[in-house]
Amino acid sequence: MDRLSPEDYRDESAESAVRDTQACINHIKHIDSDFDLITPIITPRFAPACTDETLAALGKLHHETGLPCQTHISENKKEIELVKELFPSSQSYTHVYDEAGLLTSKTILAHAVHLSQKERNLIKARDAKISHCPASNTAITSGRAPVRTMLNEGLTVGLGTDVSGGYTSSMLAQVREAIFVSRHVAMDHGDEAKLSVEEALYLATRGGAKVVGLEDRIGGFEVGKDWDAQLINLNGVGDTVGLDQSEGLVEIFGGETWDDKVAKWVYTGDDRNTMAVWVKGRLVHSRDGFKPQDRDGFNRS
Repeated sequence: MDRLSPEDYRDESAESAVRDTQACINHIKHIDSDFDLITPIITPRFAPACTDETLAALGKLHHETGLPCQTHISENKKEIELVKELFPSSQSYTHVYDEAGLLTSKTILAHAVHLSQKERNLIKARDAKISHCPASNTAITSGRAPVRTMLNEGLTVGLGTDVSGGYTSSMLAQVREAIFVSRHVAMDHGDEAKLSVEEALYLATRGGAKVVGLEDRIGGFEVGKDWDAQLINLNGVGDTVGLDQSEGLVEIFGGETWDDKVAKWVYTGDDRNTMAVWVKGRLVHSRDGFKPQDRDGFNRS
């Protein structure tokens, strides 16, 4: 960023932006040479915060390194007007990134609330990806991203948090918010705009994996993928005494289908239902003295 930011938060020039970005890449490579756990990502915060020179320089670095790029696009209408003012020769916000070499299959575009049809077509042609941030967009009244339209048109969409505008980094909360935002879109555009529980979970798992280019490693439970998993415990009514909510708000009465149980977890679940977490097959978090051999004692609904 070399404009429209506080002076102590702004890059001095396009050259310093590239130099510091390269230094960060080198530092991460020293820690994780194959980028197995940590992958640096080129980040022009968003087009208005960068001059043409900086965008072009970061685009060049993006192509030279093959590293992914993340930025914001069409979050709110005033931002779009500002892009028109700062980049008068570009057809659209999306074209600004395309002309800078920053719109590729390794580009992640956050928000995408107000894209035109032509912009969506260009994003699809470049195979760039969309990160839908429903909590953030609602919190700062940016608008309601038409996720169903983007999915129908074949764009790759996953869920993001953008916690500077949202209120939590919880992906489960984003799943919930994505469902509700889609229902607000449906109020104007019909029920087809609604996302189901299953679709919202897809966006948070397989969709998100594809957005970050890791669909072959994460996002599902196929043989050969990393074992990234949560063990979820859902309480049966009567399992706790009185109003004790230390194990969460989800209540299972006994007659629920599998789909019912998943939906109850999505709508009322939180971290209290998470008994254990594995990353790449390694147990990294457990609750209340949980041991891997204990897992069959829990309701894995």
